[in-house]
Amino acid sequence: MRILLIASAFNSLTQRAFTELRERGHTVALALADGDEVLRDAVALHQPELIVAPMLKSAIPRDIWARYTCLVVHPGPPGDRGPSSLDRALQEGEQHWGVTVLQAEEEMDAGAVWAAEGFAVPSGVGKSDLYRGEVADAAMKAVLTAVGRFASGGWAPRPQDGLPVRARPFLSQSERRIDWEAQGTESVLRTLRAADSQPGVRDELLGEEWFLYGGHEEDRLRGTPGRVLATRAGAVCRATADGAVWIPELRRRRAADGPPTVKLPATLALGDRLPDVPHLPAPLELPAHRRTWSDIRYTEEGDVGFVRFRFPGGAMSAVQCRRLLAAWRYARSRPMSVIVLGSERDIFSNGIHLNVIEAAADPAEESWTTINAMNDLVEAVLTTTDRLVVAAMPGNAAAGGAMLALAADEVWCRSGAVLNPHYRLMGLYGSEYWTYTLPRRVGTAAAAALMEEAAPVGAVRARELGLVDRVVAASPQEFAPAVTRMAVELGDEGDLSVRIGAKKAARERDESARPLAAYRAQELRRMRAAFFDPGSPYHALRSAFVRKRPAEDAAARCEELSRLPHQHAHIAANEPVCQM
Repeated sequence: MRILLIASAFNSLTQRAFTELRERGHTVALALADGDEVLRDAVALHQPELIVAPMLKSAIPRDIWARYTCLVVHPGPPGDRGPSSLDRALQEGEQHWGVTVLQAEEEMDAGAVWAAEGFAVPSGVGKSDLYRGEVADAAMKAVLTAVGRFASGGWAPRPQDGLPVRARPFLSQSERRIDWEAQGTESVLRTLRAADSQPGVRDELLGEEWFLYGGHEEDRLRGTPGRVLATRAGAVCRATADGAVWIPELRRRRAADGPPTVKLPATLALGDRLPDVPHLPAPLELPAHRRTWSDIRYTEEGDVGFVRFRFPGGAMSAVQCRRLLAAWRYARSRPMSVIVLGSERDIFSNGIHLNVIEAAADPAEESWTTINAMNDLVEAVLTTTDRLVVAAMPGNAAAGGAMLALAADEVWCRSGAVLNPHYRLMGLYGSEYWTYTLPRRVGTAAAAALMEEAAPVGAVRARELGLVDRVVAASPQEFAPAVTRMAVELGDEGDLSVRIGAKKAARERDESARPLAAYRAQELRRMRAAFFDPGSPYHALRSAFVRKRPAEDAAARCEELSRLPHQHAHIAANEPVCQM
């Protein structure tokens, strides 16, 4: 079926809809909702049988929805309405939520229901994590159900007449305000998590206005409410009325006539304003009873070591790469036969930290420092030849983050993950040893196509291409326990030592044919040229991405994606995926 996706941005959910609908054999075109005329032109060009809007902030023109069936994804259960549904659900402590696919009509969110799915809201989850996880899973299940019902030609959507309507108006900053002296830790955390990663919570800190992002409990530190008590791994710890919270990122409020400001690790954003408070190193091994924040942790079970990391937005600065490398070296010092690298939920990695680079005094030099730190990490994984390495991807991965995963012997990804194994859209050639690992997995021709197309790849297609080895059909909360079970079973396999020996021999043969250092040098020559050339497209593309300015070639990019070759991943319309 010819389906036109319209969206306010090609965000994670839109990318997932794009990949999963294509995997099921549909011809999918894409248009960004950049004005009514843009949408009218897209409809005229693609002549869709159905229009699907995974993420839409504006209304579809009447002349379009009156002529075509338009299915809109709303991140709330039937009867829920408003632009801040998910924010309010988290701030109000809802334990169960849902997603509705409804038909566009005059009143926003009031159309007839084609499908709806519910889900439990995990304790302690932030909005962006929930959106990319449980919300996206429910949304795709509902979208695929609705598409199937539409294709059948015999299913009528259910009007919302008679449903209890709950309007959830825009959640303003005044409603998000934190009263540090009155609010306890749990209340502060709900407020912070409901604003992650947009729009953040506006607050006064050290005499200036900032937006706060992320929130994690601290179980021991106490102090005057609102005060900064300590730092750790770029985050600051602030006292609440009955405890304290860790806040990983800050963004200074934009001046009335100033340029957009950049979200940064909290200590980097504060700079010299940061008071003289203790720096508490992030504990790598944390006792089970502790409730404190660390973005890198190490645990063991059976013959398996788990290097868990989770960086906001999946971005990795030079400092974070070095800390993760230190954790990796610690894991290698332990007598384990298998090492699993990855996060327990949400994004695996999106590569180098463009925000930190953009804010640096010398972005070119910071780019160079960061890519070398990332390469050091990837090299350490590639050269771990005395044990088996598994990359566990609970969520999306892009650019150098995807290549970090490919350095492992096996890549296990959750069925809802989307990969973007390319660099072109940022004006870069790429590094992280991709010229070695990507062709090794998918072949030279497929590697070149992935780089040139610069398109998202769904989990099923990634397995078919060889980008991943196992697709794990698990909810976001079930993925980490599933990976633990699978890894322990892998560690118990009788032929593990034979596999490790064969891996070591293969690496030695590859090194004799062409050393890893040669791949690195070739990639870095291209990267250095882009970094240190003031006229390189990389600088303008990076700045636009970081400051959330629309890409100048957005329309052309949509057409490029719409013209991708037809794809079918040989799965039924609603078949769950589980290759293990």
